[in-house]
Amino acid sequence: MNEAHALECRDVTVTYGEVTALSGVTVGFARGMIHAVVGQNGAGKTTFARVAAGLVTPDTGAVTIDGRAVRTGSVKEARQAGVELVHQSFALPPSFTVAEAMEFGSSGHHGLFGRAALERRWKEHLDSVDVKVEPRRRIRDLPVETQQGVEIARALVTDARVLILDEPTAVLSPSGIETLFERVRRLKARGVTVILILHKIREVLAVADTVTVLRAGRLVEGPIPCAGVEPSGLAEMIIGNAAARSLAPADREAMTGAKPVTVHAAHAKATGTPVLELSGVSTHPDSEGPALQDIALSIRPGEIVGVAGVEGNGQRTLVRAIASLAELASGSLAIGGMDVTAASLSARRAAGLRVIPFERNTEGLSLSSSLWENWSARELMLSPLLAAISPAKLRKRCDAALKSWSVRYANVAQRAGSLSGGNAQKVILAREMDDDAVLIIAAQPTRGLDIGATAFVWQSLREASARGCGVLLISSDLDELFDICDRVVVMLSGRVAGSFAPPYSIGAVGAAMTGVGR
Repeated sequence: MNEAHALECRDVTVTYGEVTALSGVTVGFARGMIHAVVGQNGAGKTTFARVAAGLVTPDTGAVTIDGRAVRTGSVKEARQAGVELVHQSFALPPSFTVAEAMEFGSSGHHGLFGRAALERRWKEHLDSVDVKVEPRRRIRDLPVETQQGVEIARALVTDARVLILDEPTAVLSPSGIETLFERVRRLKARGVTVILILHKIREVLAVADTVTVLRAGRLVEGPIPCAGVEPSGLAEMIIGNAAARSLAPADREAMTGAKPVTVHAAHAKATGTPVLELSGVSTHPDSEGPALQDIALSIRPGEIVGVAGVEGNGQRTLVRAIASLAELASGSLAIGGMDVTAASLSARRAAGLRVIPFERNTEGLSLSSSLWENWSARELMLSPLLAAISPAKLRKRCDAALKSWSVRYANVAQRAGSLSGGNAQKVILAREMDDDAVLIIAAQPTRGLDIGATAFVWQSLREASARGCGVLLISSDLDELFDICDRVVVMLSGRVAGSFAPPYSIGAVGAAMTGVGR
């Protein structure tokens, strides 16, 4: 036990059935520093965070906070000892005002307050942690980075001394990421120990004092000082020497930050009839986000067009409109030169539309169903004679398809929910990226994936483009968009706020995302 450590885990092992999430992990984090924890999907990062925050009881091992042992598996004890965890998925009720959400999220009992007094009390706390927001505003109306700031402010209500942020940059714009990093640096200056669960090497080296690497549930390295760490060396620690060397040079550079994000090798200009054409498309408001307003967008064969924007600015509605899930109020839509404005989803899929959805575990797969049933969904949707379909043949074809996509699985009868995030995404790719695809919508296809799985998705999209398939790539990762897209359009409040070609300017794209200068 080291009393200089703000948080220490000793010989922590966590298993879920036959899966070992953490195996004998012993690691300590020094006080008053910014620590990054990195690793591939399934490396154990989130499990580690949940153990430290008292949400998971380890099979073996101990946790000490400021040199004092705490009972594992107790959120109450972890909080009393000064540990708070901010999850990637925000937890405050969207219909509440900021003051109501702060009161709801705090663990103390403050008696009865009138609305004005409640707002005054929480404004003092928000100002004290540099979160500039009016307490009367509703959570759902706040920009994503401000919502995150409120979540962090809520976590600091208990005077937390160890703050753990799980994938905090996943939903932020470039300016939002810098705001987060500045907030984290100010917390460090106040003596708070911050532990960031991150995926991007560039972000790790930009903000963290130390980095700790987990692989397959084991501690590989760390904490080691970030000063002097080379991006390529950190990539090898994360995925192993052989796997890192197998990455394509361009992908290795994009992931490690060795290549400036404003430089882009332009693809050959695509020609021919557009595989997607939206003309004056507007939609009715619905629960998925702002209505589309007069959208004009075309994609030609072999072209990869990116869609950037802070989340909640119409990206989901755009996908729903193309997939016939959101009704058009006006305008027209064509796929492969065929007018499908009034066509059903099945008719659009027959015309060559394929969709890699935003949420792989809820929209892309039925986790309780088998792999072969999930893979067969496209064929079952298009077949007019379901009775003539042979389950045995589908299982055989599914097995061949999953093997060709390098999915790691035991058999096609196993539940989709048993796969890692990367392998689950590969099942969706195997289903959607077939030879008959004309237009592929890829919505956040690499979110939550590790370096190796991300490179696999990028290569798959490039190969589809090389076959003449058009790709619409929606992503919150500007590095990803800049690396593989021929053009990038920015969405803001349901409109196209700008269109950009390489070489890309992160400043110009970021300004369009936030409406600066409008």
